[in-house]
Amino acid sequence: MKELMVVSEVTTNGVVGGRCGIIGAAAAASATPPQALLERLKDYGQEDAFALWDELSPEERDLLIRDIQGLDLARIDRIIRCSFRSQGAPTPAIEPVPETSVSTVEERTMEERERWWKMGLKAISEGRLAVLLLSGGQGTRLGSSEPKGCFSIGLPSGKSLFQLQAERILCIQRLAAQSNDSTFVPIHWYIMTSPFTDDATCKFFESHGYFGLDADQVTFFQQGTIPCVSKDGRFIMETPNKLAKSPDGNGGVYSALKSSKLLEDMAKRGVRYVDCYGVDNALVRVADPTFVGYFIDKGVASAAKVVRKAYPQEQVGVFVRRGRGGPLSVLEYSEMDPSMTLEINQTTGRLRFCWSNVCLHMFTLDFLNQVAHGLEKDSIYHLAEKRIPSVNGYTTGLKLEQFIFDAFSYAPSTALFEVLREEEFAPVKNANGSTYDTPDTARLLVLRLHSRWVVAAGGFLTHSVPLYATGVEVSPLVSYTGENLEAICRGRTFHAPCEITF
Repeated sequence: MKELMVVSEVTTNGVVGGRCGIIGAAAAASATPPQALLERLKDYGQEDAFALWDELSPEERDLLIRDIQGLDLARIDRIIRCSFRSQGAPTPAIEPVPETSVSTVEERTMEERERWWKMGLKAISEGRLAVLLLSGGQGTRLGSSEPKGCFSIGLPSGKSLFQLQAERILCIQRLAAQSNDSTFVPIHWYIMTSPFTDDATCKFFESHGYFGLDADQVTFFQQGTIPCVSKDGRFIMETPNKLAKSPDGNGGVYSALKSSKLLEDMAKRGVRYVDCYGVDNALVRVADPTFVGYFIDKGVASAAKVVRKAYPQEQVGVFVRRGRGGPLSVLEYSEMDPSMTLEINQTTGRLRFCWSNVCLHMFTLDFLNQVAHGLEKDSIYHLAEKRIPSVNGYTTGLKLEQFIFDAFSYAPSTALFEVLREEEFAPVKNANGSTYDTPDTARLLVLRLHSRWVVAAGGFLTHSVPLYATGVEVSPLVSYTGENLEAICRGRTFHAPCEITF
């Protein structure tokens, strides 16, 4: 059976219920809200949550009581106050990432690549690497209500994003086992869902037999949710008996790992390094041995794969240095002054701020523990102004979120590893018909890359439609980065579109 961790909400740890006790049916039937709970809300200026009590049925009152009892009000209040206070606070000057912090594609030698690949495979075979997938989002912008990972981008195989990633893990496991005859430990895959995607994700894996993985090497856990608030910090009521809540962002993974004791679980399994990525990348190299080896070789606490900005106005976050000698962190595109996007490095002739964040990260387990405690202590969340469903229709309010890249500001050392976007970055964010990051654009990136692999291995392609619109798909079970294809491809002709399997 799969391992399933149900993480309490970011807003939950039973503090209110623990102090006030579980309010029973008698309280729900009362003409007034439970006094102890009301006083607790008043302590934090949130007593308006009971404003419509008189209009509620006993059943609705009971639901509202339970909803509020599930909140750690002291923690939420601290998050709201710290997050609001951080707005407008002075920030360190923004500087470009030092060239010495980046391993560029052009500077890498074949000897380094081979050494890192072997180091990575050795660490993987010994069970020192875990894979952490951020998969809390729904495919709403793709026109689907399913979890994003269930989505098929229309490859010849029809495989979902989940299946592509699972099969890449299987491929790396096979390569790692072949490289180390004496030891092999399966890769453990930790998958963060959300309350909106958890059940569907678990059922999808079960119905597909975990895509060939052992069920007990997959652990699902949920990110938390947090109340949405007005611009003065008050809770927004979605209905008279229900608070409006939203997921706490992909950075909620740190508190979720901590509260579910999965950091301890990783330690017990002998994990030392964690490969972390987002689900919506059709070309993600899950558990990339070269990146693992590079990370180990550098001896840093954190690392990230980066791609060069395609053009100055590309709407992506970039890595920067916060203050002279300060930590590396990510600056969102919306936070950049337009003039910054155009600045040129006079030595290299390239953009000064050019290293795009594509959510492909590596952390030591020790550092993840540090981040989980540091983010909780600081309690600063990003405030996103959104239209929130409320009792008065949609209203402008604030969602509180943490981002996965918030961790980098805590890192004593971070290394960046350049990759080519045409080889490792095929985002799936928008529905077909949009101008970028669609299933169609991702599918073409996959097919074109795999077609180049086949030709390089001595194969030939024919096609009934223009080749720029199609290509061949190489099963992840056959090849991870184009290796070991000559025996299958040399001298053979493949009619595109098709999938190449064993």
